[in-house]
Amino acid sequence: MIETVVLDFGNVLVGWDPYAAYANHTDASGRAWTAADVDAFFDEIGFAALNHEADAGRPFADIVAQLERTHPHRAADLTAYVDHYADTLTGPVPGSETLVKDLAALGLRLYGLTNWSAETFRHAEPAAPAIGLLDGVVVSGRVGLAKPDERIYELLARRFDVDPARAVFVDDKQENIDAARSCGFHAIRFTDTDATRRHLRALGVAV
Repeated sequence: MIETVVLDFGNVLVGWDPYAAYANHTDASGRAWTAADVDAFFDEIGFAALNHEADAGRPFADIVAQLERTHPHRAADLTAYVDHYADTLTGPVPGSETLVKDLAALGLRLYGLTNWSAETFRHAEPAAPAIGLLDGVVVSGRVGLAKPDERIYELLARRFDVDPARAVFVDDKQENIDAARSCGFHAIRFTDTDATRRHLRALGVAV
């Protein structure tokens, strides 16, 4: 019987669009950036890998200092991402707040397990108030571990006395789902809230 639901945050409870940080960004000539400009920037610096390092606890100041050595013409562009981070959060994922409330009404224990920089996590709950309804959260940037490292799932289980065999983990990334299953959790790959409800019902959660 499922007694605990563990939820990822980004694009499960709260929308995240890193391109939005550059909505008003310009180049040296004053030309507004396009999506193609953001793509080129992200590709040049390896944004996904650097962002994962931030999620795992590396300070953004350290990452910017690295770019000042390796890509000095790009350091200010990454600083713009940090400065405008709140703009990347597009609000609650449709249906997610109602789902959290319905799960809570069933008496289930609710926790968050999120890859998120400790420096920017303060923006999460204002963008998606349902986060504040959870019983507890493990933030990767605060513990120095990030999914899909199995140690972060084990840490959550210890910290909140969660039995993985009686818990279901919801995330939008397959590698994180695979890691959760390796740690003994039931796991659901998030696509939308309605599909998640169907999968939960299949596990015996009457939501």
